[in-house]
Amino acid sequence: MPHLAPSPRHEIAHLGHVELLTPEPEKSLDFFVNVLGLTENGAQGDSVYLRTWDDYEHHSVKLTAAKTSGVGRTAMRASSEAALKRRVAAIEERGLGIGWVDGDPGIGPTYAFRDPDGHEMEIYWETEKYDPPGHLRPSLKNQAQAYPARGVCVRRLDHVNYLAQDAAANGGFVCDALGGRVTEQIRLDSGVISGQWTHFAQKSYDLVYTNDWTRSSGRLHHIAFATDTREDILRAADIALDKGVFIETGPHKHAIQQTFFLYVYEPGGNRIELCNPAARLIFAPDWEPITWTEAERAKGQAWGLKTIESFHTHGTPPV
Repeated sequence: MPHLAPSPRHEIAHLGHVELLTPEPEKSLDFFVNVLGLTENGAQGDSVYLRTWDDYEHHSVKLTAAKTSGVGRTAMRASSEAALKRRVAAIEERGLGIGWVDGDPGIGPTYAFRDPDGHEMEIYWETEKYDPPGHLRPSLKNQAQAYPARGVCVRRLDHVNYLAQDAAANGGFVCDALGGRVTEQIRLDSGVISGQWTHFAQKSYDLVYTNDWTRSSGRLHHIAFATDTREDILRAADIALDKGVFIETGPHKHAIQQTFFLYVYEPGGNRIELCNPAARLIFAPDWEPITWTEAERAKGQAWGLKTIESFHTHGTPPV
């Protein structure tokens, strides 16, 4: 029998961490620690490393001081050393590689690359499991860190939503080169795919691309953190109100992916989503993308809340 190359499906295990750029590093750090409830886990140069309480690796967010807001590199962990090498070969075949770089603290050999829109990404295999100090050691040994009981107390980094000139081209790259799969998408009356939600494992989405109305490249729409319950999203709105954090829209429920959400801006100007995807997982190996029409999306969110104008116009860095 002929030898079959392994399928790229599941060769990316999960979203690892994301670098967020901010022109207000001290205020942004206070937001992530005291409003969202992340824990500092070291600093290096212009960057501070932050982690949610149940992500198992060294950090979930690399917060980097910069002249403007936006997204730096998004990191994904491969499912094995062999899978890492195969995904690197697939990326290089498409001419989008940057090359091998030193990994962030806690991360081993790392390969950097760009998506077709210019967003920088990286993949790695070797990683350091978080070993909490005594005051952060959980009573239950099957969670990564003690519950911090501070602010919103987000549980994990959930997904990244990028703005792009061509959502479908970038979603295609995630599927063909990284082994992702489109779970849901929006098709306009013109036939243009204006947004695609892709995933790597059972969680229903990890990387999202939506068309940038400014026709710019390399921008961020938002990064998202998951909470334990939908009630946490309501509590987060009260916390944001008390802390003077700008609420853009929500709390409400998306029609796409059925995520309960709240969108706020952190002090550096980046949009942050607090989300609870409930128990929605994708198990079907032959899942077909759910396609939403322009008319269906015009109805607004799941319970009729209209999508506000800034949701289509605000991105970082600003243009």
